[in-house]
Amino acid sequence: MNCSNTQNLIDAYVDRELDLERNLEIERHLEDCALCSQACKDHQALRDAISASSLYFKSSANLRKRVQSSLRKASRAETARNFVPSRWLTLAASLATVVVVTWSVIHVFSVPSSDDLLTHEVLSSHQRSLMANHLADVSSSDQHTVKPWFAGKVDFSPPVEDLTKQGFPLIGGRLDYLENRPVAALVYQRHKHVINLFIWPSASESDVPTKAVSRQGYNLFHWTQSHMTYWAASDLDKGELQEFVQLVQNQTSPGS
Repeated sequence: MNCSNTQNLIDAYVDRELDLERNLEIERHLEDCALCSQACKDHQALRDAISASSLYFKSSANLRKRVQSSLRKASRAETARNFVPSRWLTLAASLATVVVVTWSVIHVFSVPSSDDLLTHEVLSSHQRSLMANHLADVSSSDQHTVKPWFAGKVDFSPPVEDLTKQGFPLIGGRLDYLENRPVAALVYQRHKHVINLFIWPSASESDVPTKAVSRQGYNLFHWTQSHMTYWAASDLDKGELQEFVQLVQNQTSPGS
């Protein structure tokens, strides 16, 4: 079992849909691969968050009883008469249509958007870096030390800026995992507040303007610039984090 196969099966593994042999293969791989192990933890956290979210829909016991009762009545009628009159066929078809349409509508409105899912992933990664004593794989305030560290660990060269003079010193970097791929996480500081700046190549050819969102007392900014996706996360005041974002944008803009 390699990383590629594991990534393809990780959702089914988390949802317990694989057979015993395949489960054991993945578990053995996760024991030896820190990156895939972290990805598995992220998927599990995302699954748990969606299940616990107010967006998650669970059909009521009353609805289930009504559907089951209708099916039992139809079954008894079929057994007694050994055939189903056309009106029962029509009723069953109508009931099935109502159930399918209702489920489809509920599914559309209950599934979080891709932006919501990514926001949760970024916030979870930021919180995990603060709690798991894993803020930085390379601890340094020197951009010429942090930037080369990523060589061979990600398939792109992340822009690493020194913002010490502007009040946002670089304190290190680490390898993280978002959107099913390895990303660069640069760690900055403002007073005692940690800022995680996540960077990875963008799938879009055009730049995307800055968007801000707040979750659980944290502020997050994200944008796309020069074919790179950026997410900044911190419990820093929104205005100060926006100042940091503007500094990064100015430093990484073409011709700067």
